[in-house]
Amino acid sequence: MAGTEWNMKAFMKGASILTISALIVKVLGAVYRVPFQNLVGDKGFYIYQQVYPFIGIFIIWTTYGAAVAISKILASTPVLEERRAILRVSFTYLGVLSIIAFLSLFVGASSVASLMGDPELAPLLRTGSYVLLIMPFLAIYKGALQARGEMVPIAVSNVGEQGVRVAIILIGTWVAVQSGASLYTTGTVAVWGAVIGQTAGVIILGLWSRNAMKVNIAAIDKRRVVKELTVISLSVSASSLILLLYQMADAFTILNVLKSSGMHGEKAMTLKGVYDRGQPLVQLGSLVATTLALAIVPLIAHHTAKSGGHSAWPFVRLTYRVAILFGWAAAVGLALLLPQVNVLLFETNEGSTALSIFSLQIFWLSLVLPLCAILQGAGAGKAPALLLIAGLAVKVIANILLIPQFGITGAAVAGNIGFACTATGLLFYFKKAWPERLAPGRFYVWILLATLAMIGVVEVWLWISSAFTSGLDSRLSAALSTLPAVVFGATVFLVIIMKSRVLAEKDWYLLPFGKRLARVQLVLTKKRR
Repeated sequence: MAGTEWNMKAFMKGASILTISALIVKVLGAVYRVPFQNLVGDKGFYIYQQVYPFIGIFIIWTTYGAAVAISKILASTPVLEERRAILRVSFTYLGVLSIIAFLSLFVGASSVASLMGDPELAPLLRTGSYVLLIMPFLAIYKGALQARGEMVPIAVSNVGEQGVRVAIILIGTWVAVQSGASLYTTGTVAVWGAVIGQTAGVIILGLWSRNAMKVNIAAIDKRRVVKELTVISLSVSASSLILLLYQMADAFTILNVLKSSGMHGEKAMTLKGVYDRGQPLVQLGSLVATTLALAIVPLIAHHTAKSGGHSAWPFVRLTYRVAILFGWAAAVGLALLLPQVNVLLFETNEGSTALSIFSLQIFWLSLVLPLCAILQGAGAGKAPALLLIAGLAVKVIANILLIPQFGITGAAVAGNIGFACTATGLLFYFKKAWPERLAPGRFYVWILLATLAMIGVVEVWLWISSAFTSGLDSRLSAALSTLPAVVFGATVFLVIIMKSRVLAEKDWYLLPFGKRLARVQLVLTKKRR
């Protein structure tokens, strides 16, 4: 598609390809943590989760934020020699940053590990620092390909690098555990999975872009390119980074505060590992919001450019309603079933109260991610970034205040407070930009009624199932209780929502698998119409 004008159909096809690949990556990224925790236990899980945010933040900023920024800068530059110069400047800039970050983390690993309260994490941080050297290549390759509309190689690279990473983590961890290696050695093996996975992504993209850096370059304003690359990449990736930044805040505060409150180090580490069980649950529970956030940016951007935002309004309203609908149902449903889900996935029900509160973050994320995406698509990316940072600051302060008294339950509450502050700020800012009503009052009333019905059905089933699952293996008992409860609860919730028609049939058609749901709604409401 190089050198041709994009039409909307091709544009949306490319966006759809990237959305599907990103969803596969996110599902893999959440799901592998369950068998990994089962292999290494709560302390081993804690070790990995302490280190991963340092790797993940740089990966997302460069391979997502910087790639999007590069593609935008290239798209607004028609002269071929200038485009090549932009690539050269971007690569140099990101290369310098990655080397500085690598040296800082590699040399300062012992200091960072000590600040987190566990000096034995230093070797894992040094191993993870090698990922930083790979990032400029991924950012440049992805940005250049995306600017030309070549989404398939990016999608293949995304899935390939995540697949390699997950395979190495799980296989390497199993081998390390079987050989009797220490948990810190096993964690180092898992971190190598991220390094090798990102390397695989570079190799895949390199096969499509072998001549990308063989260029004749023109003179350009290098300072402007660096400034645009920095600003755009940070605003674009802010919402994607926020979960990792919350994890990093927890990495520096939970263990330290628990130990300073008098808890023994080993117990505090294990308890932090129990708390970290919530991460994959929240990631999976917020998939609908993630899907919307990924898909909405190109739609809003296209319609905003075409009509000043007026034709984008139906997409904005639908996104908000679906985010509220499914985010709330997923958060409440998971909180309700958390004790059983905890046993089913992680063998014990330890920390279920904290994890139930933790899972309510799904609702706030289901608001935050799409709202950030909508504002970003409309060209207002700075305010969401500032609100996300403000929420993070609230989270850190709340951690310090609540953990001494409530332990990991306090940390879970702190996460909800931080996200709630960001979501509230985004809604106020959003209403100033779009003063129209996002949903009528009856929308919220029917969601409340559907939620109460869902809770009633789930509680009745859990009471009934307890009669024939007692005495069985704990995981089998949890499975026999949880899986039917999910089906019954989701069915009741959806039937009530469809009968109320808070979403019209045409709205369902715009969602994944929505055509079938629209047909079901037509059948359920046929007598009323």
